[in-house]
Amino acid sequence: MSESTAVGAGPAGGSGMGSGLDSVRRRNLGRIVELVHQGGVQSRSALTRATGLNRSTVAALVTELASTGIVTESVPVGGQGVGRPSPLVSAGQRAVAFAANPELDAITVAAVRLGGEVLERVRREVDTTPTAAQATAIIAELVAELADRLPDEARGGGGIGLAIPGLVRDADGVVRLAPHLGWVDEPLVERLRAATDRAVFAANDASLGARAERTFGAGRGIDDLVYLNGGASGIGGGIIAGGRPVGGARGYAGEFGHTSATAAGNALEDAVRRSELLRVAGLTAGDDAVLEAALAEGIAADPAGAMREEVARQARTLGRALAGTVNILDPELVVLGGHLGIVLELASEELHDAVRERALVPPFEDVTIVRAELGQDLLLIGAAELAFDRLIADPAAW
Repeated sequence: MSESTAVGAGPAGGSGMGSGLDSVRRRNLGRIVELVHQGGVQSRSALTRATGLNRSTVAALVTELASTGIVTESVPVGGQGVGRPSPLVSAGQRAVAFAANPELDAITVAAVRLGGEVLERVRREVDTTPTAAQATAIIAELVAELADRLPDEARGGGGIGLAIPGLVRDADGVVRLAPHLGWVDEPLVERLRAATDRAVFAANDASLGARAERTFGAGRGIDDLVYLNGGASGIGGGIIAGGRPVGGARGYAGEFGHTSATAAGNALEDAVRRSELLRVAGLTAGDDAVLEAALAEGIAADPAGAMREEVARQARTLGRALAGTVNILDPELVVLGGHLGIVLELASEELHDAVRERALVPPFEDVTIVRAELGQDLLLIGAAELAFDRLIADPAAW
């Protein structure tokens, strides 16, 4: 951004110029918030270099943001440079959004601070698959519960991002199809907005997972990656190509779970199932940490038993499906989350061998397959990004 666009670069010469300067100011404020969000704690001098604005402009922007509680400033301790150290800018108490992920067996809601920091997470297990109306009520209840535990300044303003295991229309957030939940054309965003009086946004869960991993996790600095998420509601994916998310014409791209993965024509999500891992582990429910611990313990006790056999089978099936993904998209990185990450962790050799058998040599030799770094918070961090987009676009409206 050129110095001539900086806030305070010159007086407004009329209503048109004033409006233009106000727009520039909002963009500059949003850029400061974005840098803190994606890069963590930043010194004022680092923000000056990153924005190309002068020091006094950056100081004014940071002061304005700090006055609203979106960022906070502190003096670094133990600086060894000459002169007064540059103040540090970090996420403030007020920069908190909410995130929710409805699934077949549970609904999880979190409070997430700017920078992808999950402050608190609540998981409400359900006995039967929730309807859209039931999910709305539970999410609204859990958001209110979490908000009550936050500092006063963080309770209002923050929107809600929804990570939906299904197809979400970009234009209005309507859930067109969430097959495992049985939802068709559900206006979940509209209902939850009415129930909470908060801004609400929704997108496919795996697409949000791809975004979260690229911003805060294993995909940092990677411009071409594929993320696959495995959960109780099946398998979905997200694609980053050339540094940009690929959503398709209406936002439905990335449904890897519905591609054929076996000789019999079974879909990937029907052949690589979380429910089967729970079954062989002797569990009826539980989050991924509980499931992984049970599987790891069982495999260690009986390396040739049913647990090992099922995990290896799923790894080979997943690997064959990933080979097609590698051939078509030529990613630099493949990131696996949810129970797919567990399969990779416990049967890495089988998975990699299966990819190698079917992938073309040139794209395969430079691709890396890794487990998601953000763990169980990944989809919630991704969902919160939808709300933080609004903050970055116009901090004054938060």
